[in-house]
Amino acid sequence: MNKPASHCPVVAIDGPTASGKGTVAALLAAKLGFHYLDSGAIYRVLAVATAQADLNPDLPADLQEIIPMSENLPVQFHGNKVLLKGVDVSEVIRTEEAGIMASRLAVVPEVRAGLLQRQRDFRLAPGLVADGRDMGSVVFPDSILKVFLTASATVRAERRVRQIEERGQQADFQAIYNDLVARDKRDTERAVAPLKPCEDALVLDCSNMPIDQVVGTIHGWTQERI
Repeated sequence: MNKPASHCPVVAIDGPTASGKGTVAALLAAKLGFHYLDSGAIYRVLAVATAQADLNPDLPADLQEIIPMSENLPVQFHGNKVLLKGVDVSEVIRTEEAGIMASRLAVVPEVRAGLLQRQRDFRLAPGLVADGRDMGSVVFPDSILKVFLTASATVRAERRVRQIEERGQQADFQAIYNDLVARDKRDTERAVAPLKPCEDALVLDCSNMPIDQVVGTIHGWTQERI
C-alpha cells in the first residue's frame, strides 16, 4: 500500500544559482530511487509563459495577469522533457533570459503562493528529492534532510560559463558573474522566503568538491535519516 503523500520522505536541497544543486539532486534521486523535483524549472516555465504573453512583472496591470497564470500553469514533465501547453520548452527555459525573468518573478509573493501547491504535488512514494531556494523552509518544512548547497560566486560563474559553452554558445564570464551576484542579492533580500539556510539545514560548500563526492556526502546523510 502506497504511503500518503504527506508521509513520503523528502530530501530538500536549497542553494544559490549555479551551486550545482540541480545536478546533485537529480543524481541523488536516481541513487535513492526517489522522484525528483526541479522547482527552478517551474519558475522558468512561468518565465517563458510570461515572455510569450509579452507581460512585464514590473507593471501592476501585467502582474495581475501573471498571478492567475502561476496558479494554473499548464506545465508537464516527461522524463527529461519539460512541456508548456504540450510544447517542449526544455531548452528555452535554460537560457539566461529565462533565468533572469524567473528570478524577477520569484520575488513576487502572489506568484510564489500560486506555484506552491504545484510543487507539493510532486511528493509521491517512495520519496522525493527537491531542489530550489525554499524547499526546506517553505515547500517541504518537514523534510527528513535539509541541505544548503553553496559555492563561491566565482566558481558558480565558471560553472555556468561551461554549461553555456557546452551548448555551443558564447558566454561572457563577467556578465554572468555580475548577474549571479545580482540574483543572490534579490533572492536573499526578498520579503517572502528569502534565500538562506534553514536553522536545521546542513550547509555544504562544494566549491572545491567533485560532484560524486557531493552526492556521496548527501547520500550518507540521507541514509542516516531514513
